[in-house]
Amino acid sequence: MGSEAIIGVLDSGLSLSLSLSHTHIRLVTIGIWPESKAVNDQGFGPIPKRWRGKCKSGEWFNATIHCNKKLIGAKDANGHGTHTASIAGGSFVPNTSYFGLAGGTVRGGAPRARIASYKVCWNVMGVYGRGKRCSTADIWKGFDDAIHDGVDVLSVSLGTTIPEGSEVDNVAAFHAVAKGIPVVASAGNEGPGGQTVVNVAPWLLTVAATTLDRSFPTKITLGNNQTLYAESLFTGPEISTGLDFVDSRSHDDSVDVKGKIVLFYDKVTSVARNGMGVILARKPDDNLSPSHSLPLVFTDYETGTDILEYPTDHQRRELRISAATTLTGQPATTKVAAFSCRGPNSVSPAILKPDIAAPGVSILAAISPKNPDSHNGFGLVSGTSMSTPVVSGIVALLRSLHPKWSPAAIRSALVTTAWRTSPSGEPIFAEGSNKKLADPFDYGGGLVNPEKAAKPGLVYDMGIKDYTNYMCSVGYKDSSISSVLGKKTKCPTPRPSVLDFNLPSITIPNVEQQVTLTRTVTNVGPTKSVYKAVIESPLGITLTVKPTTLVFTSAKRVLTFTVKAKTSHKVNTGYFFGSLTWTDGVHHVKIPVSVQTKIMVKP
Repeated sequence: MGSEAIIGVLDSGLSLSLSLSHTHIRLVTIGIWPESKAVNDQGFGPIPKRWRGKCKSGEWFNATIHCNKKLIGAKDANGHGTHTASIAGGSFVPNTSYFGLAGGTVRGGAPRARIASYKVCWNVMGVYGRGKRCSTADIWKGFDDAIHDGVDVLSVSLGTTIPEGSEVDNVAAFHAVAKGIPVVASAGNEGPGGQTVVNVAPWLLTVAATTLDRSFPTKITLGNNQTLYAESLFTGPEISTGLDFVDSRSHDDSVDVKGKIVLFYDKVTSVARNGMGVILARKPDDNLSPSHSLPLVFTDYETGTDILEYPTDHQRRELRISAATTLTGQPATTKVAAFSCRGPNSVSPAILKPDIAAPGVSILAAISPKNPDSHNGFGLVSGTSMSTPVVSGIVALLRSLHPKWSPAAIRSALVTTAWRTSPSGEPIFAEGSNKKLADPFDYGGGLVNPEKAAKPGLVYDMGIKDYTNYMCSVGYKDSSISSVLGKKTKCPTPRPSVLDFNLPSITIPNVEQQVTLTRTVTNVGPTKSVYKAVIESPLGITLTVKPTTLVFTSAKRVLTFTVKAKTSHKVNTGYFFGSLTWTDGVHHVKIPVSVQTKIMVKP
C-alpha cells in the first residue's frame, strides 16, 4: 500500500470543463482541501523519520489543524490539487459517487503513502477563474523544497504548449532525478495533433491519458420511439420536450429556444441558456463535462444527424433525455483520449514522448466542496493532470518494493511491461478526427500495467553520465551542461549519438540508408537467465539485433547489444512502428521502435 512512500505533488490544479460558449479546455483551480476524507490518516503509523519537511500555514490553511500523518507537508491551501493528490495517494473512502455515477470505493494508487503538497501556482483572477500564474521561480522553489524534504516521487501536473511548455521544469526536474527522485509529468491536453506533447525532457516520465473501461450512457428517445444513446454526466429527472437546432456558425442570439432541447454541432453558443437542455454533436471525444445550469449531452456527428433528421408526423419534433447510467466493462474499451497530447517529440525527435499512458478520463477523486463540480467532496475530472498521479502512485509502490532502483529503472519497468491492448484483449484505439489504432506517439510503451512492472526481468538503466552524454549529443554547450550539473563538464570528442541514449524505446527520425545504435540492459530477475530477441520490424525497415541471445550470470548482470535499422524505402516517409522484445519465456521485455526514412536531397 506504499506506507513508507512520500509523494510530492506540484500541481497547478488544472481540470477540464466545458464552457457553454466555447468547446475548449478551461482552467479551474482546485485547492488542496485538507478536510477531505481522501487525506484522513486513520490507521496510519508514525511519519517516516527521514522526512525533513513541515507544514506551513497560509491562506485558508492552518498547519496545526489540517496536517496529519497522511498530509505531512503543505505550502498554503489555495491553488493545489486535491484531485491529483488523492489519485496518487488518497486514502480509502467507501460509498462514493458523483451524484450516483461511478459509484464505489475511492482510493489512490498508493493509499497508505504520505502526501506532501507544494504550492507553485498563484491565482490572479479569483479562486475558480482562468487567471493563474505559475512562474519558473516558484516551480523551481517547489522542486528544491521537495528534494530537501525527502519525497520519494514527484507528481507534476504542469505544462503549457509547445514551445514554452517543453522547457519549463527541465533543470529543476533534472536535479530531482539526479538525487534519485523520479519525476512524473503530464503530456499536456492540446491533442490530438502530432508534435504537441510537452514535458519532453528525457529524465521525465511523461504520461498520456486514456479512458477507463467505463462509460455513462444516456438514453435519447425520439418522438417516433426510436432510441439512441449518447453520453453525459446528466443526473437529473427525465426531460421531455421539443427539439430545436441552432447553427453554431450563425452567431444569432435571437433564436427562440425557450422550453426546448437544443442541438448544436461542434460548439455551444449563448443561445443555449434559454433552453431546457443541450445535445452537442462533435468529433470523437470521451471527455465529458458537467453543466449545472442545464443538461449537457455529448454525441458524435452520426447520431447528431440521426436526431436532426428523424422522420415525424408531428409539426413539433419531440424527444426525451433520460439520466445517465454507469456501465463498467464490456463493451466499453480503452482509448487514448482526444485531448491527450501526441508525439513525435518536436524538441528532441529521437526521444520518444509520451513514455506511458494511464487512465485520465472522468476520474472520480476528491475535490473541494467549494468547487461547483463537487458532490460531497468528490468530482469527475479529465486530463493528463489526472493520468499523471495514477502513474505517480504506482511509482511510489515500486520505490517501496525496489528502493535501490533509479528513476530510469522504474521508467523502464513501466514502459517494457505496459499493455498494448485493453483489459478485454482488444487493441487500444486513439481518439481524434477519426479513430485509429494507437501507436507509440499516442501512448509511448502502452497502458501502464502495475503488477507486471514489479517484476520486469530486465531494465534499461541510466545515471548522471548517460544524461550528460545526452546533453552533449543534442548540442548543449559545455558551460550550459556545467551549469545544470553544478560542476565543470567537458563533452567528449566526437560527441555521443543521441540514438545511443539508453531509453526503453528506439526512435530514429531520419534514417537515409541504415543506422546502428546501442542499448544496455540490466538483469533484475533471476541471476542465471537467458533472453532471446523477438523482432517486429516497422514496415519497409529491417531490424537486426546482435547478439540475438543474452546470457546473464552472477558475474554478468549488465549486457550491451546493437540494433541496426536498414530502410528499403526510396522516398521520404512518415513514421512506421515496430518493437523489440527480449524474452526468457516468463518475462517479455518489450520496447517500441519508431523509424522514419528521410532521404537528403543535395542541390
